[in-house]
Amino acid sequence: MRTGYIYDESYFWHDTGTGTLFLPSGGYLETDVFAEHPATKRRVNNLLERCGLMRELHHIRPRKATLEEIQYYHTPEYIKRVKYLSDTTGGDAGDHAIVGKGSYEIALLSTGGALTAVDSVMKGKVDNVYALTRPPGHHAESDKGIGFCLFNNVAISAKYAKKKYGLERIMILDWDVHHGNGTEKAFYDDDEVLFISIHEHLNFPNNSGYATDTGEGNGEGYNVNIPLPPGSGNAAYLQTLETIVKPMADEFQPQLIIVSAGQDPGMFDPLGRMRVSAEGFGKMTEIIKEIAQKHCNGKLVFCHEGGYSNAYVPFCTLRIMEVLCEKQTDVEDPFAPGTNGYPDKVYEHEQDAINKVIKVQSEFWQNLLPKVGQ
Repeated sequence: MRTGYIYDESYFWHDTGTGTLFLPSGGYLETDVFAEHPATKRRVNNLLERCGLMRELHHIRPRKATLEEIQYYHTPEYIKRVKYLSDTTGGDAGDHAIVGKGSYEIALLSTGGALTAVDSVMKGKVDNVYALTRPPGHHAESDKGIGFCLFNNVAISAKYAKKKYGLERIMILDWDVHHGNGTEKAFYDDDEVLFISIHEHLNFPNNSGYATDTGEGNGEGYNVNIPLPPGSGNAAYLQTLETIVKPMADEFQPQLIIVSAGQDPGMFDPLGRMRVSAEGFGKMTEIIKEIAQKHCNGKLVFCHEGGYSNAYVPFCTLRIMEVLCEKQTDVEDPFAPGTNGYPDKVYEHEQDAINKVIKVQSEFWQNLLPKVGQ
């Protein structure tokens, strides 16, 4: 498989400043760094180099997104606010959406990385691609940034794919531990984009990501939220993909699949409470890759979102990359021995959550979505 890899040194220079996890430092919060900082993604890059897999990837330089492309989703007023903060003092562009000096240009390049990824698979330069984009994007809404996200890379790239390539069926899978609220809003009334978010129930944002939020108007039934309970691990995620995502993809027959790849469901993440292992991420990728090969000639784009464990995110991402390019390295998950005793079955409360989504969506699967592929 020809697997593209997109990153730019500038991504690591987006400066979120001092903070503690997701809060500004001060008072009794001793000065630290925000959870979303360069180390996690830079260490992904370093591990790919160290183990030799980087040599197996097709390197693609990202371009900057144009102002017109950013406006596919974001309002001019919001874009101006991000640029103003970037050019002056920095600050918050919404709700925990940190802008540093020069972040506007880096955010344009991050979104441009997602657009470059779409072009690369649509033009047949690569079979699939992983874009190590930063800052992330899936929380950003049209008029504000949220949760470290400035411009919604995936939402803009899907709209771009529709406009440039005339695609009528795009599937977005968001497996970040937090609900993809911004991407949801971008396509809530759109029947040409099937948006599926697998996330920890009521983690972030507040009051978001309910299974009963299924879209509206033309988009009714094309918005699928799968809120899993805290503690869900490999078995719950894999069963969700097999019993919900696969059947919906079979009905929808996507022409392109985009994954919002947040590795914060990983078992050591400080901003999530899930138990997915590096091996689990690899198996999840296998399923998504099978879906892409079945329906859209393998056209598959991964855009990096969250993931805040400096130690573990690189190994989770490496497993994804190995599956994408079909090259096995000699790297073993160094943390696996300490987690071998973790349960590998689906708990009853996890199964109840999965069944709830199946029940909510079953009417749409049977009556609505089959018409799309005809």
